[in-house]
Amino acid sequence: MGTNQKLKQINIGDCNWTNGFWADKFKLCEEVMVPYMGDVLCGDIGHALNNFKIAAGEKEGEHKGMFWHDGDFYKFMEAKTYVYAYSKNESLLKELDDYIDLLSRAQEDDGYLQTQIQLRDDADRYENRKYHEMYNSGHLFISACTHYKVTGQRNFLDLAIKHADLMYTIFMPDTKHYGRFGFNQTQIMGLVELYRVTQDERYLNLAEKFINNRGKYEIKHDSTTVGYPIGDMVQERTPLRISEEAVGHAVLALYYYAGAADVYAETGETALIEALDRLWLNVTDKKMYVTGAVGQAHYGASTNLDMIEEGFIDAYMMPNMTAYNETCANLCNAMFSYRMLNIHGEAKYADIIELVLYNSGLSGISVGGKEYFYANPLRMVNNSRNYDAHADVTETPDRQPYLDCFCCPPNLVRTIAKVSGWSYSVTDNGVSVNLYGSNTLNTQLADGSTIKLSQQTEYPWDGKITITIDECKNEAFDIKMRIPGWAEKASLSVNGEKIKTKPVSGTFETLSREWKKGDVITLKLPMGIKLMEGHPRIEEVRNQVAIKRGPIVYCIESPDLPLDTSVLEVYFNGNSKLKAVHKPDFLGGVTVVEGEFLLRKDNKQGMYRSIDKPNLETHQTQFVPYFAWSNRGQAEMTVFMPVVWS
Repeated sequence: MGTNQKLKQINIGDCNWTNGFWADKFKLCEEVMVPYMGDVLCGDIGHALNNFKIAAGEKEGEHKGMFWHDGDFYKFMEAKTYVYAYSKNESLLKELDDYIDLLSRAQEDDGYLQTQIQLRDDADRYENRKYHEMYNSGHLFISACTHYKVTGQRNFLDLAIKHADLMYTIFMPDTKHYGRFGFNQTQIMGLVELYRVTQDERYLNLAEKFINNRGKYEIKHDSTTVGYPIGDMVQERTPLRISEEAVGHAVLALYYYAGAADVYAETGETALIEALDRLWLNVTDKKMYVTGAVGQAHYGASTNLDMIEEGFIDAYMMPNMTAYNETCANLCNAMFSYRMLNIHGEAKYADIIELVLYNSGLSGISVGGKEYFYANPLRMVNNSRNYDAHADVTETPDRQPYLDCFCCPPNLVRTIAKVSGWSYSVTDNGVSVNLYGSNTLNTQLADGSTIKLSQQTEYPWDGKITITIDECKNEAFDIKMRIPGWAEKASLSVNGEKIKTKPVSGTFETLSREWKKGDVITLKLPMGIKLMEGHPRIEEVRNQVAIKRGPIVYCIESPDLPLDTSVLEVYFNGNSKLKAVHKPDFLGGVTVVEGEFLLRKDNKQGMYRSIDKPNLETHQTQFVPYFAWSNRGQAEMTVFMPVVWS
């Protein structure tokens, strides 16, 4: 734990899901998601393992996949490592050892390992940052550190250290050619992880060096940048410490900010955290969708008029139909917030993590666990887009079993595999409960004493949560219960007796006492159905509403509309009585919202048309969780609907 964190991450394996929402997702991850992904990446479709075999001289062929495909494979290995940590399935460990042996044979003597360069004749090491070497290195480091923490084995870690030592030799000196190479910045997080595991300060110093180099050089193309946008696109126009606005590619930005938060956790530098506070607020308050998604546009311009792709544009510019919202970016939003949660210990960061996990993160994978979305729009209308417009189209009308750009699927699967580790943190004298779900916790408090808790809940479908103390020390300690920002009139009791203070939404409520085995905390979060509107400056949703219940955002989908109806003809009846109905056998088991909508029947043709009072028919329907849309065939969908009040 960095000394500059209010909360400390629990160890991998300390919290295990027992039943309910996340237990079901983890089981699917173990039994379907990870095995299927292995079939893809270790076969001839994904080709990632083949790339390493060719680099090791054990197979003939050429590199296939994107330049960052090695990194995708490292994320898959990380997911498999987490599944092993919780399942203790020894066959997974053997498979991982086989991969690591292959990686070591593919790695060059000085530590270099990048198949996208090793297998090409027309590119050299660290010649051009477009080859994403830094991204691959970062995921190599993170995956290797995870493997070491879970298994205690050094085989993967030693390989990563050898690679990091080479990077230190090349990138630590002030060399103009390498100065702008801190691009797609996962290497910052990875280097800090390596530092935490090895205590070798060179890795922390190199991580900080990559931050210090951003914004230091003139923004013009040179031999290392040709072939990829420059400036705000890669967060190199403005030094981080004076940045006030999230710009450019959303994944690059949020990995960068997460890495900088890791560096701050170790160094405590005020200028870093002040910048990260500003950037977090800019993202969540001006550039984030109601689903927690980020990265509004596939193509656009920053406020400095730099060309950007897959990223942030102006504040409040939030299109629905063309929203990009890459699954990776949404997950990175949660990763950044998780680091800020541990630094500041404030509940608002956990609210964002939860919002992403239940909505824009989980929408990236099908209920069955084998199909993926790269982009996550808030409205899908048939024939609204040309999905063959150009070579880099990553938007699809429905989820796909394989994406050529395969960064998002393993990112999501590794998150599902590890999210129980985000559920609790250790405080100075106790624990904080960050995320809710049925689980058991067996961890050590800051003083080394054991605490065991068991949590029982049907969350997120039901707002009642009970936590039982199974073992603890005799002295008084704190249990911090998160009261979500969406929760109004929450009630909290210990052993059936209500606490004296009134729980405040968006904060941690601290329960401090001498706990004993058998004590029961009960939190009740009223699950009212709410209509959400956007800030008045979000022009695309003026006079429109979305439905939200607890942390779940809902949408209306064409299978729940009359035949041959477009979602563009749907209006929401503001006077409709809405009712939550749990359907255990529908879409993997979800709570739907039942209510009325109004169907407009008088549509005319033309871009602009005269209008009289529209003819609106009333229909009953169900609204489904946004994460579960597009599981009933190709469909139209919208989160926001124009509202009619009478």
